[in-house]
Amino acid sequence: MEKMSPNTNSLNWFEIPVYNTKRAKLFYEAIFDIQMGTDNMMGMEMTFFPADMSMQNGKVSGALVKSDMHMPSADGSIIYLNANPSIQIVIDRIEKAGGKVLMPKTQISEDVGFMAFFADTEGNKVGLHAGG
Repeated sequence: MEKMSPNTNSLNWFEIPVYNTKRAKLFYEAIFDIQMGTDNMMGMEMTFFPADMSMQNGKVSGALVKSDMHMPSADGSIIYLNANPSIQIVIDRIEKAGGKVLMPKTQISEDVGFMAFFADTEGNKVGLHAGG
């Protein structure tokens, strides 16, 4: 049996379920100061985080997704989005954009950096991480 290379990411794609694509897109664009594109694929409305979509570069990306199979939730798995270079700047934008800070900037350790949790406009609990 072939083993996963130690250089392989455990995560290679994420999907954040949404009820309202336009509202969720505006929220994530506002808190991360990014532009996102939307497309329909396989019966799903997908709004993509900026990324090199070649999927061969080892970098992780994902999308906001609206479909019958995607239900927003504050329970279950939690993803951590990259809030570098400043987690506090992202946190400060959350409530202005319609979300709620659930746990403020908290130091994990000097080496690992900081984390926080927020609820997005769709009711998902999402983590933030930024290096020390």
